[in-house]
Amino acid sequence: MRSAAWVVGGMLLFTGTGPNHAFVRISNDRGGSIGTYIERYESLRAARQSVVIDGLCASACTIVLATIAPHKICVTSRAKLAFHAAWDFGKHGRIFTDPEATRMLYSMYPAPVRQWLDGHGGLTPRIVFLQGKQLLGMYRGCDIESWPSATR
Repeated sequence: MRSAAWVVGGMLLFTGTGPNHAFVRISNDRGGSIGTYIERYESLRAARQSVVIDGLCASACTIVLATIAPHKICVTSRAKLAFHAAWDFGKHGRIFTDPEATRMLYSMYPAPVRQWLDGHGGLTPRIVFLQGKQLLGMYRGCDIESWPSATR
């Protein structure tokens, strides 16, 4: 029972109390499986959730840009997106770049993000970061510090 209260409390931390104020806050997300993130963000889109990027959103986390409508995303001054080529594990646990998954990932991003990536060498094994004025040129800014604490 006690753990259920913690789960509900944690959920309220990331979503508002009413449909007009509901949002999910992304911060310190280092990514993971592409499929997992597609499912997660499809659920958020279906629930008409807004997303606040308020820190690191790396790797598969950036699929949020491909799944959630731009008007449902805002970024804080701390937002930092990290992009790289898709990779997988090969024989004996060795990591390799997956060209097909990389092409799919690239094609999912909105045109402004693809153009920015093109200007930074594309999706390669090297990580590139989109943040600050360049990110604010693509997505609206938000200041969650000024929002009522009940909606954080």
